[in-house]
Amino acid sequence: MRGNLILEKLEGVKDRFEEVGRLITEPEIITDMKRYVKLNKEYKDLEPVIQAYLAYKNLLNNITSAKEMLSTEKDAEMREMAKAELEDMNEQITPMEENIQFLLIPKDPEDDKNAMVEIRAGTGGDEASIFAGELYRMYQKFCETKKWKLEVSSSTEGTVGGFKEIILYVKGDGAYGLMKYESGVHRVQRVPQTETQGRVHTSAASVAVLPEADEFDVVINQADIRKDTYCSSGPGGQSVNTTYSAIRLTHIPSGIVVTCQDQKSQLKNLDKAMAELRTRLYNLEHQKYIDSISLKRKTMVSTGDRSAKIRTYNFPQGRMTDHRINLTMYNLNAVMDGDIQEIIDKLQMAENAERLKVSEVEE
Repeated sequence: MRGNLILEKLEGVKDRFEEVGRLITEPEIITDMKRYVKLNKEYKDLEPVIQAYLAYKNLLNNITSAKEMLSTEKDAEMREMAKAELEDMNEQITPMEENIQFLLIPKDPEDDKNAMVEIRAGTGGDEASIFAGELYRMYQKFCETKKWKLEVSSSTEGTVGGFKEIILYVKGDGAYGLMKYESGVHRVQRVPQTETQGRVHTSAASVAVLPEADEFDVVINQADIRKDTYCSSGPGGQSVNTTYSAIRLTHIPSGIVVTCQDQKSQLKNLDKAMAELRTRLYNLEHQKYIDSISLKRKTMVSTGDRSAKIRTYNFPQGRMTDHRINLTMYNLNAVMDGDIQEIIDKLQMAENAERLKVSEVEE
């Protein structure tokens, strides 16, 4: 995809950008909040493409002018200057076109959403629960570096520490777009504290990352929900086991059950439970989208498949291996302290390369 073909594609994007710009000023759009929010997001997403288009078009115009100067200019010094500028601009063309190619790849519409993250202990008993707790801490540290807000919705502690299960919300720009690469089975290899023979054991925990649904995404009929209240358990001060603040919602048509006991207030727990229910219902449909695109790709870096083993943390060797892209790093302590941005960057690069191949085949 070069020259005229790129410009042709960018002209189409520019036309849509201008159309969306007109639409969001029309009174009937402003009064339709769901459509207004959607169009505003589209306008914001198109802005980087338009900026790249203007820079690319300007570069092509400057190259044309420099070539004209070389063909008509008699002054040797001016010709030498034009030649140097032309060489410099020609070097900019390829990286600029590659950047535009990636910008033109259809973006996952869910990437900008907040994320709901479920961490569950798998095989390995108490050691798996401890590891699930360490994964939670790893994400907690990562969220701090991104200045994202992390809220625990519900949790079940392990008998010797960590968690059998913990569900949390990550709120921040592009949270799902980065956190989705963590979906799958995480495996740990180390000598457990309870091991007297010094043997290395393998345990696992599963992570599922879902895009949080907002009220515009899912409309829930309240008649389809059964609400139960019960006493909270665990941390919470004097209100624990004395007030019916915990909430259990059952969505009758789908059979989905969600609970929340994180807050002392029943109303706050209800709000959190409704948010989780919306997200789970939304993701029933979202999974169909994931399945449809996974058919087009061979490796599919971010499937969201809970059963896929994605990463191994080997403590005796201080090694982390991401099996999706055969990436091995020997900075395990830093990784467990939340330094996972480099891993995510490499996963994004691999997925973008996949998506680019697919887009080229479809053209």
